[in-house]
Amino acid sequence: MTARALCARCRRPEPVCYCTHLSTIPSATRVVVLQHPREEDRPIGTAHMASLCLPNSELHVGLAFDDTPLMARLLSDPQRKAVLLYPGEGALDIVAHPPKEPLTMIVVDGTWAQAKKLVKLNPRLAALPRVSFVPPTPSEYRIRREPKDTYLSTLESLVLVLGALEGDPHKFAPMLAPFRAMIDRQLDCEETFQGSRTRKRRKVKRPERSSLPDALTSSAHTRVCVSGEANAWAYASPERKREGYRDEVVVWTALRLETGESFQMIAAPVGAPSVGTPFHAEISMASMINGATRSELLSAWSAFVRPTDVLCSWGHHAPALFLHEGANLPDARVDVRSLARILEHGAVGTLEDHAARLGEHSTTPHLGFEQGLEQGFGRAARRLELLTRITRHIITTDPSPKRC
Repeated sequence: MTARALCARCRRPEPVCYCTHLSTIPSATRVVVLQHPREEDRPIGTAHMASLCLPNSELHVGLAFDDTPLMARLLSDPQRKAVLLYPGEGALDIVAHPPKEPLTMIVVDGTWAQAKKLVKLNPRLAALPRVSFVPPTPSEYRIRREPKDTYLSTLESLVLVLGALEGDPHKFAPMLAPFRAMIDRQLDCEETFQGSRTRKRRKVKRPERSSLPDALTSSAHTRVCVSGEANAWAYASPERKREGYRDEVVVWTALRLETGESFQMIAAPVGAPSVGTPFHAEISMASMINGATRSELLSAWSAFVRPTDVLCSWGHHAPALFLHEGANLPDARVDVRSLARILEHGAVGTLEDHAARLGEHSTTPHLGFEQGLEQGFGRAARRLELLTRITRHIITTDPSPKRC
């Protein structure tokens, strides 16, 4: 069997390379990652990914660091206090109380058992002042089991901590793009193959490309693409365990393809605002808590939507959540992600991945999206833009006869 070609930069097989998603983000904090040797060759590890994004970072592999020139250099810098990002007695919550002085932040990378061993084997490392944090949301690391839902990957931890240290929680969010792309592609591979050991390709019937749903092609309908964000607390948080808790739509955006009419609105949650929502939705906390009321959102949306609309979304979670809240959604709805999988005869990856493969990444944005981003509609506005491009591509390239 011929070995798969690897990308020299990210070390992943070329078909699942995530380099196009990488961003270079300078940091005032020096980051030093000490990686357990058994973690070095993990194809789904995140430490190497983080090092590719952070120019002011170092990645070292080994078990014994105490008596090395590296440790001597880290501990002798009078301009930068060295701290260990690792939970323990007396650890400072660095997100809640970020220090003002520049730091050298040492991170141990590996499974929790491996990280614990690294700290135990290096007394000088273990003696460093410790910092930790309470994750605001569950980890997105769906392809790797963690001991607790509240544990984050190395990359997710750095995004959160560096954002707190530099007073800008969104600055390092682009580091999540390659992380999410890697996860989605890994999950796509798991759907395609029956098991990581046998790697036998599933026997999937490959139908000829069929006609699109009538709702998507009929002249009696208008297509409305939608994208939303929810106020959602972490699964292990006390807020989520309260009786009557539910996620709430806080950002709702839409574009009617035929006319260019757009809808963008931020609504304040009825429940307690999650501290992680602004970070993931790329909006400010102020814009969320000062947003419209729930009734104003539902009323404005009812005035926008029409019975002849067909709702186009990437997945079904956001529309289902909005419908549960009492939103007036048209009966005709299309999950564009599921449709894309049928038309492409397999997995399509993330919304961003699929748009890039279709060559839609360079299209000039609609003015409404630029206005939305300026007004703080964040990720929902950007994803809506990509969804409209994908939907238009599907409609215009479908070779089957259009039915009215």
